[in-house]
Amino acid sequence: MANKYMGFIDEAEITVKSGDGGAGCVSFRKERFVSKGGPDGGDGGKGGNVLIKATKRLYSLYDFSSRRYFKAQNGKPGRGKNRSGTKGRSIEILAPIGTIVKDQETGELLADLVHDNQEIILVQGGDGGKGNKHFATSTNRAPRFAQEGQQGKQKRLKLELKLIADIGIIGLPNAGKSTLLSRLSNAHPQIADYPFTTLSPNLGVLTFDDEQSITIADIPGLVEGASNGRGLGHRFLQHIERTGLLLHMLDIYQPGSGDILKDFFIVQKELTSSNPSLMKKHQVIVLNKIDLNPINSKGIKKICRSFNDLGYECLAISALAGQGLEELKQLLKNKALS
Repeated sequence: MANKYMGFIDEAEITVKSGDGGAGCVSFRKERFVSKGGPDGGDGGKGGNVLIKATKRLYSLYDFSSRRYFKAQNGKPGRGKNRSGTKGRSIEILAPIGTIVKDQETGELLADLVHDNQEIILVQGGDGGKGNKHFATSTNRAPRFAQEGQQGKQKRLKLELKLIADIGIIGLPNAGKSTLLSRLSNAHPQIADYPFTTLSPNLGVLTFDDEQSITIADIPGLVEGASNGRGLGHRFLQHIERTGLLLHMLDIYQPGSGDILKDFFIVQKELTSSNPSLMKKHQVIVLNKIDLNPINSKGIKKICRSFNDLGYECLAISALAGQGLEELKQLLKNKALS
């Protein structure tokens, strides 16, 4: 699933391999005046680890489309004169905040990256082998063997990205979500007057006069049957799981089903079917395109009261014309930053 920049991917499969430990060394002291020098073989170096680190500089798993194998460096073998081999360099994989790492074979959750710079070791490097100096005994003072290094570990991993945002904008296709995101933030999503313009989530940042800020995710349009995968709905729905407040946008000018309340319940049904816990998130209803709708202010207030009776706050705006946006910004600030 990619956006217009072919840069948004929210699932990837990779293979990681930690470094092998270096072999221990078989060596004996060779000094001018020592005829029978004892063992002095050094230990092998430890293999490098493979780590994954979250960074706010990335927003997609796109980089993993061209690179799927990551290997840390092997440890160096030990040397004579009790010199240990150097450790293998570890490798650090960068991934966007919100990335979940699972073992492809077992399904075990290995990492859940929710903070910037959070770092997890995925596979440990193999230990270095012991040199022959460790195996000297009273009966064998000149051991001619050393220990091999431990092999590194390899794992096949599945990465899943679930966007983390303060606000998630949801609704049916063409409700005006991308337009609203572009007006509230610094994002520049693709916008056109036809369904499914947005093929992937877009992220933006709304910064207030006091320099406080919140992140906003435009979740692509949900359709009836989305929880069963229709229109890539199951891929879109996963990005709602980590958002805080949900802005449920409804097209008051041209409801997709012909009825604005029916549009609302279509999306609610898909949220429930996908993950019942999504219904616990606080939702604010946003009636969009009031500049195009012939309904007078009394009619709009009546529709809002219908949602109020269901327990939802309701605002009417025009994302395109800018009507009601200041009131909406204040509400978002109060809800997200309180």
